[in-house]
Amino acid sequence: MGTSPSTVRPSAGTGRPAAPPGGRPLSTTAVLVIACAAQFMVVLDVSIVNVALPAMRADLHLTPAGQQWIVNAYTLGFAGLLLLGGRIADLVGPRRAFLTGLGVFTLASLVGGLADGAGPLIAARAAQGVGGAVLAPATLTLIMTTFTEPRARTRAMGAWSAVMAAGGAAGAVVGGLLTEYAGWRWVLFVNVPVGIALFLAALAYVPGGTVGRGGLRRMDLPGAVTVTAGLTALVYGIISTESHGWGSPAVWGPLAASGLLLAAFTLIESKVAHPLVPLRILRRRTLVTANVVTMLAGAAMFAMWFVLSLYFQQVLGYSAVRAGLAFVAGSVAIIAGSQIATRTIARTGPRPLLVAGTLTSTVGFLWLSRFAADGSYPVDVLGPFVLCTLGMGLSMMPATVTATSGVPREEAGLASGLANTFRQVGGAVGLAVLATVASHTTATRLAEGGVSAAQALTDGFGRALLVGAAFTTCALVGALTLPARQAPARAAEATGS
Repeated sequence: MGTSPSTVRPSAGTGRPAAPPGGRPLSTTAVLVIACAAQFMVVLDVSIVNVALPAMRADLHLTPAGQQWIVNAYTLGFAGLLLLGGRIADLVGPRRAFLTGLGVFTLASLVGGLADGAGPLIAARAAQGVGGAVLAPATLTLIMTTFTEPRARTRAMGAWSAVMAAGGAAGAVVGGLLTEYAGWRWVLFVNVPVGIALFLAALAYVPGGTVGRGGLRRMDLPGAVTVTAGLTALVYGIISTESHGWGSPAVWGPLAASGLLLAAFTLIESKVAHPLVPLRILRRRTLVTANVVTMLAGAAMFAMWFVLSLYFQQVLGYSAVRAGLAFVAGSVAIIAGSQIATRTIARTGPRPLLVAGTLTSTVGFLWLSRFAADGSYPVDVLGPFVLCTLGMGLSMMPATVTATSGVPREEAGLASGLANTFRQVGGAVGLAVLATVASHTTATRLAEGGVSAAQALTDGFGRALLVGAAFTTCALVGALTLPARQAPARAAEATGS
């Protein structure tokens, strides 16, 4: 996607396009391709392991909770440090943040592929999440600072959002193919050559950008530690309900610790000179509402990939590659929804698209929850699955636009970090909740007797998808409370002025 030279931010005091030291002249097309490719890789790894989980379980002897942690270790490392990652991009410049995050992500992928047990694999997945938390905000900050003209920025944001949506959907397809034909370790090894290629391309084409005054000395490490520990304790407490009652210390202990840690985070942010999240930014009602909508929708959508992957393989008996290919329709629907949103947002504003997207997904979840143990993909899954993912595509870019509109340039990384944090926190909590609901329902049905294992599993998955529908319904209510239709000019500028 090309843009005119006027869309390129000049170097300070020169009036010429910025370029990395010793690198080539800045190409906006190259920057966009590099940023989108890196974002695709980061989001891909949220879902790429889902189809590989049965193979990992057999090879490493994982428990059901261990399977969840293979997914959640990445999501929590990602979500918990995204705010810090956003501030890193603001304070040291997006190029340095991009290269650092990409290096950590690529190295952790190599270590994870070599893991010989559940513990090392979970640790490597957490390290991947840390790298992704620095890398992902840098990709959005690069776009926001490279494309300064509203129309060019709208197109660039549309491409970035479509790639992000497709990455989540394509993870299951890529994971299935790699697991079937190369082994589950390649769902991690695949990032290594891609990461190296992107690192070299970024050295050549990504501009140095502006470094914030004070650099890393302004980092709010106490805030980063408390928010990450608080989110981890929250998800751990929810997952613990799989093997303990709600009254058990193993459940309420982590949940109470989570409340205390998040309260401490709020207190820290109100006291420190350079907070990770300046509390004044949370006074923006539109920003907070859009991020809550994103969190609720993410809670349903992330968990849906996990649930459907298990339904395909454990109930319908699909191979890993067949299960992965079953997600292709969802990938296409997400891309289609993202393109519709990109082409219409300047005329409609974000709110109608968010409402349409969350409503469409809610209908899809309600329909999908009715699938049967002896069902088939064309009859029971395809139609509602396309509705769920089409709604996801329609709502993702408008939610990001709403959450980042009107934010000063020096806080662009923070705004993008907040948007991504809410999405990933929703995904982690949603997966914990829906997986726990499915597990409890299945165990209860088996204890009652009179049903097959396949039917008990299906009942559990169906109940989990109903909870997903409740999440998207709440997201719909939140979308309805956002400001009404914007004028076309404002909608175009909302991509980050």
